[in-house]
Amino acid sequence: MPPRPPLACDPAREEAELRDYLGDDFDLSKLQHYQRTLDSEYAQVGDEQRFYRVSRGYLYNLTAFAMTETKLPYLRQLVRCIAPGARILDYGCGVGSDGLMLLEAGYTVEFADFDNPSTEYLRWRLERRGFDAPVHDLDREVPGGFDAAFAFDVIEHVPDAFAFLGEMERRARVVEVNFLEAEHDQELHHELSIPGLLRHAGARKLRFYRVFHGGSHLVIYESQPAGVAGMLSGRLRLTAGRARRLAGR
Repeated sequence: MPPRPPLACDPAREEAELRDYLGDDFDLSKLQHYQRTLDSEYAQVGDEQRFYRVSRGYLYNLTAFAMTETKLPYLRQLVRCIAPGARILDYGCGVGSDGLMLLEAGYTVEFADFDNPSTEYLRWRLERRGFDAPVHDLDREVPGGFDAAFAFDVIEHVPDAFAFLGEMERRARVVEVNFLEAEHDQELHHELSIPGLLRHAGARKLRFYRVFHGGSHLVIYESQPAGVAGMLSGRLRLTAGRARRLAGR
């Protein structure tokens, strides 16, 4: 197997870019208290779907999460499965930190999210880093034909998780997504039917399953339904992943 491309996550650059982009409007306290920032803004906006299209609090929230490197293990699993140069869709990209890492590792990346302050900032980041990558509006047409599509910490924000997976599966040969266990203090998170979602992934050719960070179920699977052998292999991977979690590994 060829060596995996390095993935460079630089928390200091994440903060520095947001500082430069916002200029005098940058507020360090909003970055330090990113969840409080987001909750306060949501209380003012009220409507969930409008909130995703107008939120500036997500500039701080998503930057803070990128600085924690929480999603770096997910990306490392993706590059184990997909060779550099592949065409990848960052679905629900937000400020684009994950896709930017893949661009810098040699992948061809396109982005998709609502037209909002986060994607405005992403376009600025792409230009700053010297990349010319499409940023698609989810309220308009998003193309298909990708080798892989991924969405991290996104599916819990949509009302129909299975329809969301269907959108990804129609656009890419391989899908990577994580299912978060319920967090009752998160107003913007819908509770997921994780057993059902895992069965859905297991009915495809499941390439990977593991629980990260105590409650994030990460799957990588092929978008087309598997035959009998593929389904049996998927069930074995799910069983192994559950056993690994019980063993604390």
